[in-house]
Amino acid sequence: MAWREQVAAERRASFADQVYWGRPVPGFGDPQARIVVLGLAPAAHGGNRTGRVFTGDRSGDWLFAALWRAGLANQPTSTAADDGLELSDAYVLAAVRCAPPQNKPTPAERDACAPFLHQELGLLRRVRVVVALGQFAYQAAAAELGLRPRPRFGHGVEAAAGEYTVLCSFHPSQQNTFTGRLTEPMLDAVFDRAKELVAGSD
Repeated sequence: MAWREQVAAERRASFADQVYWGRPVPGFGDPQARIVVLGLAPAAHGGNRTGRVFTGDRSGDWLFAALWRAGLANQPTSTAADDGLELSDAYVLAAVRCAPPQNKPTPAERDACAPFLHQELGLLRRVRVVVALGQFAYQAAAAELGLRPRPRFGHGVEAAAGEYTVLCSFHPSQQNTFTGRLTEPMLDAVFDRAKELVAGSD
C-alpha cells in the first residue's frame, strides 16, 4: 500500500505531468460479461497511474489488442481511463488490487485481496469462463472457484469448476512476449476458445 502511493508521488519521468491514481484498482468491463480475464496486479506506471486495470502498460497493449481481434473490445489500445474503450461480453480484473514492488505480487497480497475478487465475481452473474493470465492468477481463480482437482498450469489448459471453466494463458508480460513464449496467435487461440465455451451458454 505504501509502495503504490510512493510510486504515485514520485512518478516516472515520462509521466511527471500526470496525476497518478495511486489507489486500489477495481475491475473494468461489461457487467453482463460471460468471460472474465484475470490478471496479476496493476502495473506501477500502468493501472496504478491510470486507475484502470491493464491500461497504459505493455501487457495491456497485448491484452486489449487480442480482445479487439476477438471482437470483445471496440478498440485495440487503452491508454487512459477516459479513452473510449468499451468491452463487450468481457470483464478484466486482477487478483491483487494494489501495484506491488517489481510488479510481483505475493501470495499474502493475493490472499488479502481474495474477498474483493469474490465480491466482484459474485456481481458478474453471467460469467462462465475465467481466463487466467499466468500461474499466479490461475492459483487465485482455482482458490476462488474451488477447483478440485487442480490441473498443472500451462498455456491452453482448461478445467471445469462447477458452472465455470478456467482457461489458462501465459501472461502477456514483456518477459513472455519479447522471448516468443507467448505469441499473438497463442493469445488469440485462448480467446477463440473462450468464445466457443460461452457460445449458447444462455
